[in-house]
Amino acid sequence: MSSLTVALAALGGLVLAGIVAHGAWTARRADPKRGLPAGRPVEFREPVLGDAGEAGADARDTADTTAFSLERKLPKRMPARIDALIDAIAVLNVDAPISGELLLAHLPPTRRAGSKPFLIEGLNADTGEWEPPQTRRHYSEVQAGVQLANRGGALNEIEYSEFVQAIQPLAEAVGAMADFPDMLEVAARARELDTFASQHDAQLAVHLNARSSPWSVAYIQQHAGRHGFVPGMVPGRLVLPSMEEGAPPVLTLGFDSLKALDEHPQRATVSDVTLSFDVPQTDAKAEPFITWQASATALSLGMDAAVVDDNGQPISPQGFGVIGAELTQLYAALDARDLAAGSMAARRLFS
Repeated sequence: MSSLTVALAALGGLVLAGIVAHGAWTARRADPKRGLPAGRPVEFREPVLGDAGEAGADARDTADTTAFSLERKLPKRMPARIDALIDAIAVLNVDAPISGELLLAHLPPTRRAGSKPFLIEGLNADTGEWEPPQTRRHYSEVQAGVQLANRGGALNEIEYSEFVQAIQPLAEAVGAMADFPDMLEVAARARELDTFASQHDAQLAVHLNARSSPWSVAYIQQHAGRHGFVPGMVPGRLVLPSMEEGAPPVLTLGFDSLKALDEHPQRATVSDVTLSFDVPQTDAKAEPFITWQASATALSLGMDAAVVDDNGQPISPQGFGVIGAELTQLYAALDARDLAAGSMAARRLFS
């Protein structure tokens, strides 16, 4: 065989090897990105909380080196209380203190009037404090408050009538005289509060779109877990827990619930996830906006994703800056109405 023949054969072999390698590389890019092997544990990590303007290439490394302990002692969220700011309040006057047992025995079977919740409290005869009815207590007065508005709209006349019909039998059973506010005044307050709420409600969200190959569900869960996200109550929902026990999550990472229910999380693929936070539900002191932007940056780097809006347009650092400025104005408006984001009144109103 001549030297020319040998050279051509060698060249042909290199070309063939290159074609095979390119085909394998292309196929690999098309395959879904899979999670770690089942035997490798997933560590939950603290989300990046640094300056949003500097949450660039260092965000991923910072998130991967900061431990997030799910076993820490968290402050408990205070229970919902009647609030004249967002409730229409009926007073049940009694001639003498009544026992908690009597009051509990005659509470309405439901605490809702249509789509609006209502609360019942007693004035503790010993402490002088309003509290939910309890045994081994005596109450010198009772009050019931129905919520004027929520994300379902304003309290209407039918719902208010249902509230009255639920409380009147309670008053009669405990020997109290019920004093209900005027229906027309209540309806007017409800409409005004609902108008304010609808003008100052906000739920911010960005999409993380896979740049090349889609992600397996396990891959998403493992990357989110590194930044402190844990499974939520709904399939396809991961949450970043609040530092306050029982409070709404700081952030939510959501994707197709049907894919989340697939029996094979390594095979079910997703190309789009949504990272969001509920503004009125989240305490501004927890800096949810910074956490939201930093988490979007860190996840996009780790998962090779583009950060885009609902229309598929990329969101730049400048775009986040504009959103942050508008958010500051929204916080100020809520504060001026004594409905600070994350307060119990705000969480009830924007629910």
